[in-house]
Amino acid sequence: MREAWTTLKVLDWTAGRFERAGLAGSRLDAQVLLAHVLACERVALYTDFERPLEDEQLAKYRGLIQRRLAGEPVAYLTGHQEFWSLDFAVDSRVLIPRPDTETLVQLALELGDAWDSDRDPLSLVEVATGSGAVAIAIAHERKAWKVSATDLSEDALTMARGNAERNHLEGRIDFRCGDVLTPLGDDVFGLLVANLPYISREDMETLPPEVQHEPRSALYGGETGLELIETLIAGAEKNLLPGAWVALEHGFDQGEEVRSFAHSAGFKGVQTREDMAGRARVTYFQRGS
Repeated sequence: MREAWTTLKVLDWTAGRFERAGLAGSRLDAQVLLAHVLACERVALYTDFERPLEDEQLAKYRGLIQRRLAGEPVAYLTGHQEFWSLDFAVDSRVLIPRPDTETLVQLALELGDAWDSDRDPLSLVEVATGSGAVAIAIAHERKAWKVSATDLSEDALTMARGNAERNHLEGRIDFRCGDVLTPLGDDVFGLLVANLPYISREDMETLPPEVQHEPRSALYGGETGLELIETLIAGAEKNLLPGAWVALEHGFDQGEEVRSFAHSAGFKGVQTREDMAGRARVTYFQRGS
């Protein structure tokens, strides 16, 4: 009789294979993928570690192992990613939500809560929403706010709408298709947030293999990486109410340039917020009253 491939044996073998391939988080990746195949929580892998895998399960797991070794992100292999304690469907049409971006959500909530309570409910727009993670997280936390979200890609908006429904927010977010500020028309908002593509041409050539599997349009920000951010800042005022805020995520080394753009465009209160790792992550500023 052949030796059974138990849960623990499969995990140990896979974690070792991933480690030898130089993959960071090798054991966690092995756990997440096996839990996906077995349709169980990760903790169950250890409470039932002597469970033998069926041939069909082994075949499916081997397929995922090969794709991970080829550089595909785990989130694309499982089809979902947690963000802000919510579950989001993801695939190669959209950027995978990162923990760093929760800094943008937290700041947006703070700025929105400080909005003059005598005014109408806050109107907020997220530009370049992708999977919808930021807009959906904000709408989930603040039920009274009027939330809109835009993206250049119809495919991304299809996924974002699905994620809104997945998180019980169908009909709560006004999704619009178009580039940067174009879909906003003449509408004005009290808060505009965005995680625009900000990777330069030079840095695009050195991205890790798994990042290269993500859509180029969601990563590439032009020659310097800052073209789209500069365009948004230069044209944002017409879509902002007096006293409205703008909050923009950017690369850890781009804060000084983004602040310069904001100052040049006449905004006030220009500041940069660090992420959980202490890296400059979100620059925010305010339109005058």
